[in-house]
Amino acid sequence: MTVRIDGETASAAMRVRAAQADVAAGVDELFERWLAVPADPRARLYEAMRHAAIAGGKRLRPLLVRAAGDLFHVDRALSLRVGAAVEAMHVYSLIHDDLPCMDDDDLRRGKPTVHRAFDEATAVLAGDSLHALAFEWLVDPATHSDPFVRSELVRELARAAGPAGMAGGQMMDLAAETADFDLPTVTRLQQLKTGALIAFSVEAGAILARIPPDGRIPLRGYARDIGLAFQIADDIMDVEGDEALAGKALHKDEAAGKATFVTLMGIERAREQAGLLVEQAIAHLSGYGDEAALLRAIAAYVVERDH
Repeated sequence: MTVRIDGETASAAMRVRAAQADVAAGVDELFERWLAVPADPRARLYEAMRHAAIAGGKRLRPLLVRAAGDLFHVDRALSLRVGAAVEAMHVYSLIHDDLPCMDDDDLRRGKPTVHRAFDEATAVLAGDSLHALAFEWLVDPATHSDPFVRSELVRELARAAGPAGMAGGQMMDLAAETADFDLPTVTRLQQLKTGALIAFSVEAGAILARIPPDGRIPLRGYARDIGLAFQIADDIMDVEGDEALAGKALHKDEAAGKATFVTLMGIERAREQAGLLVEQAIAHLSGYGDEAALLRAIAAYVVERDH
């Protein structure tokens, strides 16, 4: 599924990989510092959080915070702090999503899920703690000198993570096991479960730059389209992918009888739709110049990745 970006697909991919590696190293460095294991009975909890959060994943959400912040020349140290907070929220959701009461998964990011490596109670607390720490890090004056910016970041992340966002989407995903969802319902599910946190990541870069809400409309359109393209690519990967590369169990939605973009549209139509969404996402950035090059490259990356 290749999408050309100004005839430079290969260089765009290289741009994403380089930025991704830099962001991942920065996020891991912050987690190493912020999740230092205390010499008291909480040690196991911190070890569980570190197991889930450090050295794993695509770091797509922190990468999007940086890419959007770069549009407005935001200090990358600030973008990184916000990106790490978003990643903490994302990792919390993965820990809980993997629990026996949810998807009951044994593997995540190529290693045992937290409840398998530790135990269910520790996994719940590790997820709860990362959720709380995400907000603690956002309200720290080191994240931004303007308290109104910090307040807006907290409000928007809470909205993206709660019943109007990620948690609401997860509830719909649980309901999908016993219901016949049509395409609009599956689209809504994924806009909440996956898309809401991606959308926040893009908008956070603009919030850091104090861009007013009406100035963020193109970024919202971009985030909406890449969020759906990302999920369609995930659904295709669930059918065609390699578990060793994915680092998680595949074919679970099919086994659970859940409707997905692939089951509703078929592989080829789904692949075509993902490509169209990437083109639309890039079109939303037409008002920007070279400063949006990384965002354009990320749009293609979300459908070309192999994990």
